[in-house]
Amino acid sequence: MGPDDRLLLGGGGPLDATNYSTLAGFVEPGESLEQAVVREIQEEVGVRVTAAQYLGSQSWPFPASLMLGFTAATGDTEAKPDGVEVTRARWFSRAELQEAVLAGEIVISSRLSIARSLIEHWYGGVIQDRSAAE
Repeated sequence: MGPDDRLLLGGGGPLDATNYSTLAGFVEPGESLEQAVVREIQEEVGVRVTAAQYLGSQSWPFPASLMLGFTAATGDTEAKPDGVEVTRARWFSRAELQEAVLAGEIVISSRLSIARSLIEHWYGGVIQDRSAAE
């Protein structure tokens, strides 16, 4: 989350140009979970994380992984995608996110994912999809 309580979401590749999700990555040997959050966000979008807090986990069958969900705080207001893992990044207010989802401008992670749980935790409730609005 940014200083104005906006949420940063990112996406990659031309095949899923409207898909946005939370940033993600892997823990490297010798680093803590919090260090991994700081490093991955810095590498992927150039944003400096000042605090990271664990929120929950989700088993992920392939490749037998455990996904860990964190929130992260920053004072940065600009994100610069690395162009490899993340090709676009965008800050959203709660109203902007809901409007973009309902308009079909973006698609966010499925309701079964920890990414969606993190997004809706920040949002403060359920985000309505286009399917629910039709």
